[in-house]
Amino acid sequence: MNQPDAELAERAAKLFSGRVEFLKSAPALKFLPDPDFPEIAFCGRSNVGKSSLINAITGRRSIARTSVTPGRTQELNFFEVGEPTRFRLVDMPGYGFAKAPPKVVENWRRLVRDFLRGRVVLKRTLLLVDARHGVKPVDAEMMAMLDESAVGYRIVLTKADKVKASDLDRVVTATAAEARKHPAAFPQLHITSSEKGMGIAELRAAVLADAVL
Repeated sequence: MNQPDAELAERAAKLFSGRVEFLKSAPALKFLPDPDFPEIAFCGRSNVGKSSLINAITGRRSIARTSVTPGRTQELNFFEVGEPTRFRLVDMPGYGFAKAPPKVVENWRRLVRDFLRGRVVLKRTLLLVDARHGVKPVDAEMMAMLDESAVGYRIVLTKADKVKASDLDRVVTATAAEARKHPAAFPQLHITSSEKGMGIAELRAAVLADAVL
């Protein structure tokens, strides 16, 4: 994983130490905020650690609520960064809910697909993959959806501190091999731990670069 430019990393840290505010939730496309600012979206399986990663990047304890909050799991949640606003973060609804009713799954698929295909200000998506498990079939399906939508995405391995070094190396190798099969995936992986702070500065810098550079 490449080290970020020191100046860029410093700029990113300063920006995220300032204003980061929840804007709104959008249960359907008609509720989306106006496309006035660049957007970086976060997606991943349920319980992959998405809220924790957003909290770590923004330096907040609970800017992104967890999936236990009723009703929020099937919405797009928008956060504004900067004063004045420089860009937005988008917390996408988690996927991989095996016990969800078919109608809920279809509604999720339609909302996410239409957002990815039609959101002109979407600069990048971060696809979170649990380092303890690697790319699962539902992750590969999401990668295919991103490919079809022509949305460039970074793969972020979460919870890397929960894995032995040898197992992590194996997951990194397998994930990189999978990424090479997908035209919209960045070849570089981000290896992170929200709990330990691993890879957060690098990812924060990458978010800033993708959003405004």
